[in-house]
Amino acid sequence: MAMSAGRDDGEPMVEMNTTPLIDVMLVLLIMFIITIPIQTHAVKIDLPQSAPPTTNVVDPVKNKVAIDPSGVITWNGSAIDLLTLRQYLQQSLRLPVEPELQFQPNAETKYVVVDQVLAEIKRAGVTKLGFVGNEQYGKF
Repeated sequence: MAMSAGRDDGEPMVEMNTTPLIDVMLVLLIMFIITIPIQTHAVKIDLPQSAPPTTNVVDPVKNKVAIDPSGVITWNGSAIDLLTLRQYLQQSLRLPVEPELQFQPNAETKYVVVDQVLAEIKRAGVTKLGFVGNEQYGKF
């Protein structure tokens, strides 16, 4: 930080040059922005891997869980709550052949509702899960 020793009229100049200080502060601000990691929240779901086709007969029954923009959860078109969803998932897993579960959240649905439903699906132990309607997200 430089200070001027004086002026032409003989009085000392006491103003400080703040330009180097501002430059250092901007460099520090940029360094902090770069080094702070972006916080992410994720629900880990084991998605089925592509496997060679099997000769077993696949059960044609498919259940669909949808979420509308207001956050209402539906099971095959009927509105349900999270407790009922948990019970339906347990019932479907007791069948001899696990039916496919199709999951279709609306693009306008709040993430917290989608996160809660996916967490319930994971806790239930569903292995046949498919995401339906992903084309609605391609327009962004």
